[in-house]
Amino acid sequence: MQRKKLLSDNIPIFITGTGTDVGKTIVSSILCEWLKADYWKPIQSGDPQGGDRITIESLVRHTGFTAHPESFKFQAPLSPHAAAKMEQVSIDLNMIKIPDTNRPLIIEGAGGLLVPINYENQTICDLIIHLGAKTIVVVKEYLGNINHTLLTIEHLKRNQVKIAGLVFVGEELPHTWEIVSEATGLPLLFRVPIFPSIDSDTILNFANKIS
Repeated sequence: MQRKKLLSDNIPIFITGTGTDVGKTIVSSILCEWLKADYWKPIQSGDPQGGDRITIESLVRHTGFTAHPESFKFQAPLSPHAAAKMEQVSIDLNMIKIPDTNRPLIIEGAGGLLVPINYENQTICDLIIHLGAKTIVVVKEYLGNINHTLLTIEHLKRNQVKIAGLVFVGEELPHTWEIVSEATGLPLLFRVPIFPSIDSDTILNFANKIS
């Protein structure tokens, strides 16, 4: 039922998080496998060879899967606005266009919602709005994640961005989800453990277990 609901409106799904290194790429790979979706990371910094796109290509193996090339990619492992400036580039939202695909599309953001993408006060949230996407928020379990999660959700709602649900990553902290659920009314799509090792079998087996 969750899968059908996520796909019912044919709107791309943007994977954002409460910060950097919360597990967005692993969650994106699971969603690509579960929803039989394509993948796209519009802005990549820190790896000019493909970065997260190359990782995703090694983890997702459903028939016909495509990881679409980035609109912008930079060498420096910095926030997009800073990495772009080092290469004398300015990220223009109008140059970022959703790739053509007949499949559902999972779009992965860079860092958290308010990460700047240029020096015109535009952020990852502005990118989501520009693309007309709905969001899934990835939340890593750590002390302080309630505050970061509620702030992220509040900003999305203030900007009228549709939130499809949340995915929690890591060992469950007591009473965290109850507070987030009560405060937001959003669904928990699934929880992702810290896998001892990760390969395409890991992702496929986990995706197959999602209700």
